[in-house]
Amino acid sequence: MFTGLVEEIGILRSSQIRDGGRVLTIEAEVVMEDLSIGDSIAVQGVCQTVVERGQGWFRVVAVEETLRKTTLGMLGEGEPVNLERALLPTKRLGGHIVQGHVETVGRIVSLEPVGTSRELWVTTPPEFQRYLVPLGSIALDGISLTIARTDGELFMVAIIPHTWEQTTLQYRRSGDSVNLEFDILAKYVEQLIRWRSEQQANIPR
Repeated sequence: MFTGLVEEIGILRSSQIRDGGRVLTIEAEVVMEDLSIGDSIAVQGVCQTVVERGQGWFRVVAVEETLRKTTLGMLGEGEPVNLERALLPTKRLGGHIVQGHVETVGRIVSLEPVGTSRELWVTTPPEFQRYLVPLGSIALDGISLTIARTDGELFMVAIIPHTWEQTTLQYRRSGDSVNLEFDILAKYVEQLIRWRSEQQANIPR
């Protein structure tokens, strides 16, 4: 589990195809302090498992399903990536509950400065529109953000200067693709309501 608070920006040093997936080698500093083989780490918001590590770098394998649902297969060598180690139970949950289970890829429609912040509008596939809740949480490329406004399949998040400077959002432009993970609490509520409705429908009248 993660919080959506990015620890550092790493650099993708290589992306090699292997058995239909991709082996990603990432250069990092902060997250290397206690990173072990087998640990979970969020790369651009995608939960991955460390399979190898060395001095100042680690390696993960993104399988076919991951490449289909996320932007990891689109990344080129030398690109920056958001990194966050798994949450320790002794730490404060400063963002929101993020699993690293990206559901879909959105597209940046506009990114405009407004005062000291920036307003980022993103479009989502229509089947995910129901998870867009004003003032609700969303993880965008692994960054915990609050949905400020919605407009159909579009949502807007306001990016404060600190978030802009400490994440890969500073490199994004209109038309870019971003990983989206919707609030797990909303999905649990939806599933429970659906289950209850199905149970009630099966009760003999």
